[in-house]
Amino acid sequence: MTEQTLAGKVAIITGAGSGLGAATARRLAQAGACIACLDLDEGRARATAKAIDGSEARAIAIGGDVSDAAVVQTAVDRVVQTWHRLDIAVNAAGVDYVLSIEEMSVAQWDRVLGVNLRAPFLMAKAVFPIMKRQGGGDIVNVASTAALRAWGNASAYHASKWGLRGLSRAMGTEGRADGIRVTTLIPGGMKTHWFDRFPEQGIPLPDEANLQDPANVADAIAYAVTLPPGSVMQEMMITPLTETSWP
Repeated sequence: MTEQTLAGKVAIITGAGSGLGAATARRLAQAGACIACLDLDEGRARATAKAIDGSEARAIAIGGDVSDAAVVQTAVDRVVQTWHRLDIAVNAAGVDYVLSIEEMSVAQWDRVLGVNLRAPFLMAKAVFPIMKRQGGGDIVNVASTAALRAWGNASAYHASKWGLRGLSRAMGTEGRADGIRVTTLIPGGMKTHWFDRFPEQGIPLPDEANLQDPANVADAIAYAVTLPPGSVMQEMMITPLTETSWP
């Protein structure tokens, strides 16, 4: 297999301070891309960027709330000012509240939809004009197996991830004439901080043996954005081999 290369490309990754976002930042940097790490926690974003390149020549950190239109536009503007292009946008930031419909507040519902669904729309709105001028680009929206099934105490999360699949298809339809490729990534459980809050909420932790390394999922993202021109990985599901919830 030919080594995936992104030399000369520029990527912005949300949720890059930890988990899949950080793993994706490292993987795309390894393939040669310059990386803008965007995260609500600027300190974490800075740590990811420093691990890639302490000189900031190939990685920068940006702090901010991805559900805020001004924050997203300012971040994209800074990327273009720094490297004069933007080729890849990965929407990896995510949030959830494990609560029933009766227990969930309206503010919590709005927060989940804001980060998981509104933010990818805001990113597309900011990067589409740039990618059109360049003759193309890649957008990867990180959904979840929660976009294909449902369980209790996750109404907002399910709504956001099912909605993200639809939004991604719409983005791809609108962008294809200008060479903009849109991929919906549907990962199963990963070994990330996502489950840290479970014990305090009285939720059993999943067996780590049935979770996958986020680096594996980052490899799938790298594959999608390095496909030859003329093809697009519209949707991709990647689960732990031993995840028992899928036949």
